[in-house]
Amino acid sequence: MTAAGAVVSLGSFGRTFAQSPQDKRVVVIGGGFAGATCAKYLRRADSAIQVTLIERQRNYVTPPSSNLVVTGLQPLSAITLGYDKLRLNHGVKVVYGNAVSIDPAGKKVAPGIDFKYAALEGYSEQAAIVMPHAWKAGPQTELLRRQLEQMPNGGTVIITVPPAPFRCPPGPYERASLIAHYLKRNKPKSKVLILDASDSFAAQEGFMEAWQALYPGMIEWVPGSKGGGVTKVDAKSLTVSTRAGQHRGNVVNVIPPQKAGDFADKVGLSDETGWCPVDAGSFESTRQKDIHVIGDSSIAGKLPKSAAAANSEAKVCAFAIASLLAKRPVGDPSFVNACYALASPTYGLSIAGVYGRTAGGIAPLPGALGVSPLKESAKYRAKEAQDANDWYQNIVADSFT
Repeated sequence: MTAAGAVVSLGSFGRTFAQSPQDKRVVVIGGGFAGATCAKYLRRADSAIQVTLIERQRNYVTPPSSNLVVTGLQPLSAITLGYDKLRLNHGVKVVYGNAVSIDPAGKKVAPGIDFKYAALEGYSEQAAIVMPHAWKAGPQTELLRRQLEQMPNGGTVIITVPPAPFRCPPGPYERASLIAHYLKRNKPKSKVLILDASDSFAAQEGFMEAWQALYPGMIEWVPGSKGGGVTKVDAKSLTVSTRAGQHRGNVVNVIPPQKAGDFADKVGLSDETGWCPVDAGSFESTRQKDIHVIGDSSIAGKLPKSAAAANSEAKVCAFAIASLLAKRPVGDPSFVNACYALASPTYGLSIAGVYGRTAGGIAPLPGALGVSPLKESAKYRAKEAQDANDWYQNIVADSFT
């Protein structure tokens, strides 16, 4: 699963950061993969830039690998990170608190995702206590894990998938796979029902092949054209409604529709889509000059909302800001995305691509987009599963240390 976006700014957030003409000061709001990476690489681009990272929480729980926590394969501590190494290794000042405003005279960028609770009848923050989304890693991740542990053998787990775009396109299907792995070992009479608003999904053929090989008859996927789109939920009865009827589960994982963080709305960065349009070269907002939006909250062409894309965007943005502060032209960037997903702890799938700036925005370069091949050996799948673990360790090190 993927990571949060970030806000990068020169200016004031609730209090004033004094700035002289000689100062180079940048404030990064939000410490997910995008924000942490941007803060680090701003310092690497120009050590004279004074970087302040503003983050609500003292620890960041990564969406990538959180499905391993949901299914009891890892503890939450394995995906919980701090910010000390950014401070000690790179001189980033870290301030814990909420950003409440942006000085319109300064440079800025905006953070993360939020949920469109009102877009799904019956769902709310209160309903999420019973029907967890677990799409922001942390307490919700552990709640969903406890519900799976308490579910009777023979029960049904329902996963609802919202309309695109949303954070981590392969994430719901990895979650379904690893839940099926858990159920096969512990509650083999149980089933997983995926109710999907869309008619296709990332690495679909690879997941379908894996489900048939590993969990025959255990996972059912209902596409939007066959009534998969969820229109209403009822937390009291644990039911979800679609155009084709109602479904009741023992555990209901509702992944709600998503948008850019509320902070982006407050400062006028998002458009009618709910996301933040940006320049494809610098990630400067097209709605507000001198504000740079990176990560999941931005509209970054064909780049998915993934941790790898957020990391790549953050580096491009960092060097663009350094160039602008030095009054140098911004270069023509390229981006890398790599998404790994696990169908089981020893069965990996991957999607990778190289993207460039085109007349129509950011798009895959010709011949530079691919997914895991089908009909490969168990050894090949195990290697991709190991690659997934190695990728996680590497991106964490690159972003947070």
